[in-house]
Amino acid sequence: MASAVTTDALDRLNGQFGGSVIRAGDAAYDEARTLFNSMIDKRPELIAQCRSADDVIAALRFGRYRDLEIAVRAGGHSVAGMSLNEGGLVIDVRPMNGIEVDPAARTARVGAGCTWAELDRATQEHGLATTGGRVSTTGVAGLTLGGGSGWLERKHGLSCDNLVSVELVTADGSRITAGADEHPDLFWALHGGGGNFGVATALTFQLHPVGPEVFAGLMLFDADKGRELLRLVRDLMAGAPPEFGPAIAYLTVPLEEELPAHLHGKLVAGLALCYSGAVEDGERLVQPFRDLRPEVDLMGAVQYADFQCSIDDPPGYRNWWTAEYLHEISDEALETIHRHGLATPTGPSQTLVVPWGCAVAQIGEDETPLSQRDATWVVHPFALWEDPADDERVIGWARGFRDDMRQFSSGGTYLNFIGDEGEDRVRAAFGEEKYARLSRIKAQYDPDNVFRGNQNIRPAAAP
Repeated sequence: MASAVTTDALDRLNGQFGGSVIRAGDAAYDEARTLFNSMIDKRPELIAQCRSADDVIAALRFGRYRDLEIAVRAGGHSVAGMSLNEGGLVIDVRPMNGIEVDPAARTARVGAGCTWAELDRATQEHGLATTGGRVSTTGVAGLTLGGGSGWLERKHGLSCDNLVSVELVTADGSRITAGADEHPDLFWALHGGGGNFGVATALTFQLHPVGPEVFAGLMLFDADKGRELLRLVRDLMAGAPPEFGPAIAYLTVPLEEELPAHLHGKLVAGLALCYSGAVEDGERLVQPFRDLRPEVDLMGAVQYADFQCSIDDPPGYRNWWTAEYLHEISDEALETIHRHGLATPTGPSQTLVVPWGCAVAQIGEDETPLSQRDATWVVHPFALWEDPADDERVIGWARGFRDDMRQFSSGGTYLNFIGDEGEDRVRAAFGEEKYARLSRIKAQYDPDNVFRGNQNIRPAAAP
């Protein structure tokens, strides 16, 4: 197929562009199209690395005029590879990574190209933070617009709950700011509706006093103790304070010096947590877990920003994710989680179980698009592997886990924790009523569905 982009046209774009325009054959092309999930190998026609909102507008207009499919890239952690496309235009906002912290107002204005590592370091200089991703290389924009789950969520809500405003470029090339008093319907949609409504160029967050030192870390137990660990977390969460943010994971112990050699390559049950209150209170709350006699106890006082990047998953693995909401973990559900946890494939795959509640559930059901905010658990089979020959086996494990959890599921899901599982799953994340509202907002700001390279919300048909 002939290219839709002539050399003269590209020269004209470069003449009005402050960033870099990369095309196939350029030295920077392969690095620019590499994503977190190595299963994704798409080759866009152009990658426009934008340094400003004006660059975004120029790239968007260029692509639309030539009927190029549009994708938007920030952190590149979309497990379904939605940060790229085949033969189209990628608007890459990674160069837009400035951060302005106002410690008096406790706010931060963040460029859409920032990662959570960059934002956490900047806000922690003032003893402040907002709920961020558990993997620090994740992009701030993508995680937030999809909801934003992280260690502080039970105390401070999801990342999107802390939005003050979002600056974005809409499909027609307009620059707008959405907030509580300006484009309020759009602002509502951006609390979990993803990248369906425009290209975010900057986000402003409310910050909270956190750290710089928190009680956090990791405990590792023999995998057979996973059942006891799950039961203990389940029973403690009913009365746990909102500062207590744990996660359970079945995982293979990596070959790292700080971990005992006899555990290297062995499947274990792990407890990771961040307690954002007083360190001594965190010490007291983890005592029941220490009574289970972990093989490894790395819990203690730590800098919050250091903990935020301490369990980062490295890029370059093949990825397939899925997730289910639960309103409770019954004994039968617990046994199912434990059984599949013990079957977690050797290597970087994980079975992740995250308790919600407190601030996550205190947001009214209609205040954001996300449905079932009263779900108290998210079960997240997190498949990562290296060899393409293992695709069927490892994906089969994750898919089988999801299917067996369906009998206990509330029917909802968290889109940031899943790949491309079809339109029904997108609708399940919002519920039919809120999906219909999102569809109407989509029709107002993107009637042609230009921004469809995502977990797509289709624009409502014109009456």
